[in-house]
Amino acid sequence: MSAQEDASGFGDKLREARERRGLSLRQIANATKISMITLEALERNDIKRLPGGIFSRAFVRSYALEVGLDPEQAIEEFMGQFPHDSITAGHPTTTQIEDQEAVESDRRMATTFLRLILISLPVAALVIYFAMHGRRTEPGGPVRAGAPALATPKPASTLTESPSPETPSLDAPSSDTAHPASADPAP
Repeated sequence: MSAQEDASGFGDKLREARERRGLSLRQIANATKISMITLEALERNDIKRLPGGIFSRAFVRSYALEVGLDPEQAIEEFMGQFPHDSITAGHPTTTQIEDQEAVESDRRMATTFLRLILISLPVAALVIYFAMHGRRTEPGGPVRAGAPALATPKPASTLTESPSPETPSLDAPSSDTAHPASADPAP
């Protein structure tokens, strides 16, 4: 079969599916919002009257859905019938779609990983900083709120320190006490 006979087979297939359902072109046009002229062009395989690019594929998909055909299979047949025409130019192949999905998935994963690193590095730096510097207290320095006050031991008193007036010292006699030498001898 030649390409032209195959092409007429595609349009005939659409028309036969429509007629089996008992639908008119007017009913299909109303349901799909596609003009009657475009639907007639699809059934006659008059690709010169069809818009280019994705519009023709969208029309084939809508027509196929309305008449009960598999839309993806109908688009594949349409693409196969007119492989070099401007109507089907730019239609991505399955491998191109899969490659784009793989690249997109890798890009999303890399972006997520980068965000995770950008968030976790400052958090880790803060944790390390406070672990190293946050617990140190200088002697005599300010006591942080919530931290228990440290008891500083008092130095033991030595003999060289001057005694306080309230506590008597053994080294220096007080004036209140009498010395045995200065006391009056008893007769």
